[in-house]
Amino acid sequence: MIDPIDYLFRLEQFGIKFGLENIQTLCEELSQPQETFRSVIVAGTNGKGSLMAMLDTALRAAGYRTGCYTSPHLIKLEERFVINGRAVSTNALRREASIVYDAIELLRKQGRLAAAPTFFEATTAVALSLFRRAGIELALLEVGLGGRLDATNVVLPIAAAITSIDLDHERYLGTNIRDIAREKAGVIKPGMVAVVGESKADAIEVFEEKCAEHSAHFVQAKTDVRLHSKMQAGRLEMCLSTPTRRYEPFTLALRGRHQVDNAIVATRLLEELGTLGLLISPDAIVHGLSNAVWRGRLELLDIAKRGKLLLDAAHNPAAARALAAYLTEVHPTGLPIVFATMKDKNTAAMLEALAPCATQFICPILKTSRATPAEETADLAKRIVPRVTVDVAQNCWSAVEKAWQMSGTVCAAGSLFLIGELLDTLEHIEDVNPV
Repeated sequence: MIDPIDYLFRLEQFGIKFGLENIQTLCEELSQPQETFRSVIVAGTNGKGSLMAMLDTALRAAGYRTGCYTSPHLIKLEERFVINGRAVSTNALRREASIVYDAIELLRKQGRLAAAPTFFEATTAVALSLFRRAGIELALLEVGLGGRLDATNVVLPIAAAITSIDLDHERYLGTNIRDIAREKAGVIKPGMVAVVGESKADAIEVFEEKCAEHSAHFVQAKTDVRLHSKMQAGRLEMCLSTPTRRYEPFTLALRGRHQVDNAIVATRLLEELGTLGLLISPDAIVHGLSNAVWRGRLELLDIAKRGKLLLDAAHNPAAARALAAYLTEVHPTGLPIVFATMKDKNTAAMLEALAPCATQFICPILKTSRATPAEETADLAKRIVPRVTVDVAQNCWSAVEKAWQMSGTVCAAGSLFLIGELLDTLEHIEDVNPV
């Protein structure tokens, strides 16, 4: 018999497919697990995972039993399914995947599924089933791609958070802000709360129209918010005032000034949940913002007797610009950058964003066939950044070791696959400490 987790990975061959028919049919066969708990859906171009981490940490501090479904994973599939702050065990995942596998096989035999679901459709069904079994009170669901036709949109959420709108996945979502915003706005349902962090006029207009159409409560997160912040040792100390509360100075756990926007969205959403019967105290909100953990996003590690390693996925131009802003402020003289991207990304725009911050680019060969070939990335970097040395490395770890020869602190960026490979290597190295 096929291992159900292996079966999930085999579904990756079907790639990306938009549409809710498969997930709706699957959930019907599974007796609608998504109806057994309340849900918050999180959409946007960048910042979704960071926002999820802040929300989950705050909600658990307020005493709620939560489930978090995020994507992609860095090392193990189990990372995508977090219940009350802990990733599910392999055995629990295998059991639930087996149930979903049996449901898929039955539906295909009956002709109710014309084709096998995609990997993401199946893992979404697994997440909803896991959350029902665990008896969670509130699910936080990260949209995989877009929103309107994403498998997570099978739920009827009480609230949605939309972080930012920028160009990414243009092949699927559109080539301008308005079209992309329209796809993200598809998560907005009748009567819900929608908290939006984006401030681009074209995007805001789309969200306001969608909320008006569905009688949803629209909250532009930054409206009437006052903020004071200063950078201290790479982290932001901030004081925040919203229309209803004032939060005394605290330090954001996640690095980078761009996390301020995520913190504002998180705060406004958590406040709005209070109007829906989920009471979250100011102390719980501050706890969430100052204790959230989200791996591989401006994560600084000290590897004993080697050096420091700053990990940041920065997998599209907007994320690369946010990383560049952080590096300019915290490492003004620049750093060696270990850099790799996927074939469907705008690698040139990402290199242009990071160029002023790089003293050297080292392009490793990644294990996935989806990666842009290292030599191709290196050739592009040489044309865009002729002032710095550009090298190729046989793997991620050798790239980092080569970069440490130039600097005691090295940055790795450009892809979650790159970050995942490095974190996997670091699991087998002693004396790795977060900074």
